[in-house]
Amino acid sequence: MAEHETVRSAHAPAVVPTPEAWTKTELARHPQRPYPMDFIEALFTDFSEIHGDRAFGDDAAMSCGMANFHGEPVLVVGNLKGRTLKERVARKFGSPDPEGYRKALRAMKIAEKFGRPIFTFIDLAGANPGIGAEERGQGEAIARNLLEMSRLRVPTIATITGEGGSGGALALAVADRVLMLENAIYSVISPEGCASIMWKDATKKQQAAAALKYTAIDVKLLGCVDDVLPEPEGGTQNDPAAAMAMVDEKLRYHLAGLRALPVEELLEQRYLKFRNIAQFYTTA
Repeated sequence: MAEHETVRSAHAPAVVPTPEAWTKTELARHPQRPYPMDFIEALFTDFSEIHGDRAFGDDAAMSCGMANFHGEPVLVVGNLKGRTLKERVARKFGSPDPEGYRKALRAMKIAEKFGRPIFTFIDLAGANPGIGAEERGQGEAIARNLLEMSRLRVPTIATITGEGGSGGALALAVADRVLMLENAIYSVISPEGCASIMWKDATKKQQAAAALKYTAIDVKLLGCVDDVLPEPEGGTQNDPAAAMAMVDEKLRYHLAGLRALPVEELLEQRYLKFRNIAQFYTTA
């Protein structure tokens, strides 16, 4: 928010819909847009998947495993959405259960033990809100990830490739560097959900999209992400190879910078980064 702006009151005029925010939303949700596993398969080699949370089961909506990144052993984590209807139903449309987050955290702790950097790739509208997920501790699992990721003693890089929704995304994004593709979105709630709450009308989703300020540039200005990665004209789906090359370059750049920091300084910078997110000042 610019310094001359003030916080709107509850009676302020409604936000005027802007086409850009909704256009970005449609691009982030494009059915042909590469998913996290597409990035993992393109950018990493020798992927060896880790299954199960050692408490309940294995979550088909979350994948994690050891791999190599330009010859260096690393851990990669990403949610799975599926392309066919059968796959999407099995993977709950990419919304992980608590065992998915516990599996990811278990893998992260293994990576920490062996000093391996951690990469996460995020494209989800939110964690699974189903009754079973809540009964098995969805909120606790997300909170546990936030806590543990904040103090992992290895470099961590999160990349939002499509939708970054609510705590479900944040549970994989407490990282030293949070990257975001140009046409991705990162928000506490979907525009449809926001419109249903604010105006009792989900059809006002475009108005909500403008009000939420969740495009890459908006959240970069708030300090919620560290780098915005440009995409090919019309979106990543139009030239996946070029998009993958850009992501690869950025991951190498940020990993090199993090590798140069002593562990204690890495932890201190991570702490300060999240303490200062979204702070702003207003003038009357």
